[in-house]
Amino acid sequence: MSLDLTSPLFQDEDKAREFLEKNRWPDGVYCPHCGEAENVTAVQAKAKEKKAKTRKGLYQCNSCRKQFSVTVGTVFERSHVPLNKWLLATFLLTSSKKGMSAHQLMRTLGLGSYRTAWFMAHRIREAMKDNNGGLLGGNGGTVEADETYFGRKKLTEKMKAKAKEPTPRGKVRAGKGASTKFAVVSLVERGGRVRSFHVKSADATTVRAIVRENIARDSHLRTDESRLYNSFNGRFESHETVKHSAGEYVRAGNIHTNTIEGYFSIFKRGMKGIYQHCGEQHLQRYLTEFDFRYSNRSMSDTERTAVALKGIEGKRLTYRRTNRQGAEAHA
Repeated sequence: MSLDLTSPLFQDEDKAREFLEKNRWPDGVYCPHCGEAENVTAVQAKAKEKKAKTRKGLYQCNSCRKQFSVTVGTVFERSHVPLNKWLLATFLLTSSKKGMSAHQLMRTLGLGSYRTAWFMAHRIREAMKDNNGGLLGGNGGTVEADETYFGRKKLTEKMKAKAKEPTPRGKVRAGKGASTKFAVVSLVERGGRVRSFHVKSADATTVRAIVRENIARDSHLRTDESRLYNSFNGRFESHETVKHSAGEYVRAGNIHTNTIEGYFSIFKRGMKGIYQHCGEQHLQRYLTEFDFRYSNRSMSDTERTAVALKGIEGKRLTYRRTNRQGAEAHA
C-alpha cells in the first residue's frame, strides 16, 4: 500500500475488500457471530438470479445460519461508503503527522457530505485505540509524565462576571488560565509508547492515580517540579525532576522532560492548525489519534495503516453516540 491515489486498493472496491479479508482473516474466513471457521461458505447467486446483482464478499455460516461480510463486527459495519474509500481514509489519517480535517478528507475522498467524513474519521480513531494495555516503562526504562491544558471551556455566568471585575496586579484574570481549559495528562515512554488522558481536573489525586496505574515500578520517572508528583519517592527505581521555573531543562544524567514536551507540541500544533477546535466530549478520541501515530512512529506509513486496520474488529460506533455535541471547526 502506498500513497498513490490511482492504486487499485483506493480505486476498486473489490480489490479493497480482498485486501481487508487477507488482513482480517490471514488464516482463513471465520464467522464473526459464532467463531466458526470450518463450516463457512461463500454465498453464490442461484441460476435463475444470475442477471440480478450479487453482493460480492458475502459468506454464510452453516453452523449459526447467519450471513456476514468482512465488515461485520468492525467499525466499518453498516457503512454505505465504499471500502476503497475507507482504506484511503485510514491511510491518510495514520500517515498525516498532525492529522487531517474532516473537510479535507471529504474533498480528497469525494464524499457527499462533511457529516460523513467527520463520522468516518471518528470510526477510524476508534480503531486506533491501544488494546495492548500493559504498563509503561519496566526493566529500567524511563517514563516522563506531565500535564498540559488545551482549548477553552464554556464560561459560566459567574466566570463571565468575574472577568469584568478589576484584576489586582500579578493575578490571573477570571475567565483565563488553566481552570478555563481542558486538562490532559500524558505519559511518554522514552523510545516507546505514549498514553494520554483527558481528565476533568489535573489535581493531585487524579494525576497520581494515573501514574501509579500505568507505569511499572521498575521504571525511572522524570517530571517537572510540580507538586502533583511529590508522593512518588520510593515507588519507582528513581524519580528525578527538573526545575523549569529556574530555567533548568536538562540536568546531568539525562534528566529532562523534553520528550513529553515534544509530544505536546505535535498534539497542539495538530489541534490548532488542522482541527482548530473540538468539543470537550471528543477530546479523548483526538488524543487517541495522536497517541497512535506517536507510538507507532518508527513504522512506515503502510505498516502503521495495517496496525490500525487490525484494530477495527470488535468495535462499533454509532452516529447518535458520536455526535452528541459539536465537531471540529471547518478547515
